[in-house]
Amino acid sequence: MTDDSRSPAPRRLPSTTDASREARDLRRARLVDDGHAIAAISGAAPEPDPASLAGSIEGFVGYVQVPLGIAGPVQIRGQHAQGEFIVPLATTEGTLIASYQHAFNAMNRGGGAAAACTRQLVGRAPCFTFADLGTAATMAAWLSSQFLPMQQAAASTSRYCRLQGARTSVVGNTVYMMLEYATGDAAGQNMVTLATQAVCAALLPRMPHAPSSWLVESVLSGDKRATTQAFLGARGRNASAEVVLPGRHLARYWRTDAATMVRAWQQGTLGSVQTGSIGVQGNVANAIAALFIACGQDVACVSEATTALTRIEATATGDLYASVTLPNLIVGTVGGGTFLPTARECLAMLGCVGAGTAPKFAEICAVVALAGELAVVGAMASGAFADAHATGGRKGRGTGEA
Repeated sequence: MTDDSRSPAPRRLPSTTDASREARDLRRARLVDDGHAIAAISGAAPEPDPASLAGSIEGFVGYVQVPLGIAGPVQIRGQHAQGEFIVPLATTEGTLIASYQHAFNAMNRGGGAAAACTRQLVGRAPCFTFADLGTAATMAAWLSSQFLPMQQAAASTSRYCRLQGARTSVVGNTVYMMLEYATGDAAGQNMVTLATQAVCAALLPRMPHAPSSWLVESVLSGDKRATTQAFLGARGRNASAEVVLPGRHLARYWRTDAATMVRAWQQGTLGSVQTGSIGVQGNVANAIAALFIACGQDVACVSEATTALTRIEATATGDLYASVTLPNLIVGTVGGGTFLPTARECLAMLGCVGAGTAPKFAEICAVVALAGELAVVGAMASGAFADAHATGGRKGRGTGEA
């Protein structure tokens, strides 16, 4: 007697390496059957009215085509992202999505990845120059006493932007002030700039000593630069993901073991240290860039999102513990480019449309980044890194180009 109560196994997607028209159509059909709208992604929807792009682009003429693929499902056990997710990734790098799919399969075998988004603050750093050092020191103390009026000024600019912290530092006759904001579900770059302008406008007429000059952003915030600010203060969302992979899964998916993967990672870490890199990670930029392009994020923020920390360690039982921490993830599910039709469909595919979904999106970013780290370390440890790029990443196949 059969058990009809059991839910049917999910249909497998065509292989990620199947580039045929038929495979593309099957993937599209699977997404539609699962309830996802893909008219814009598939090119069936009309172009947006150019007027709707005002504020997002100037000198508008058209669109740049970046291929969009899907990988998954990947199982996530997060504080905000829970369940199985089909992940949209926009890239022109061959082997990227196939590598992520391979890692997703291994992660799923072990029950998926855990994830947590633990913080969201975005910084802006104005500075004020005074007549001399003594005046600057006096004004730094005064500015530190003005938190409440600064909060009020910031709140007047937005329903969502809230000043959470402020700290000052004195460099000669100049006072630098780091302002840290919560920005709701928005990435918040423009939001905090407007709030900081309002804060400064409220402070300047009341200052006991007028500055000779001032800037709304002194570059101290680390905006769109890889800096240690990610580890010292507020830069976006802090998201982490972790997984434990049994040794048998390492042997099955990468033909290697935990000790070999750890050794490869340690060697890579020492190589990274020699370059003076900020953070220790393998290829976090691949995951973040592909997700950002697909989901309407500010792609320039990839530069700071790569200040990540990856851990690859062997357990006492010979399994592999792997984690990624992204302390500098500037992402949002409202505002910016998230209104664009393709971005909206990609975010909807992840269930990241609407209030309260930005932490969920951050956790998904962390899990995808973790998959990429496992893929590159596994390929390096097994000696398959070059072969994979030779077979899957060669450009111009079928076009007569090398």
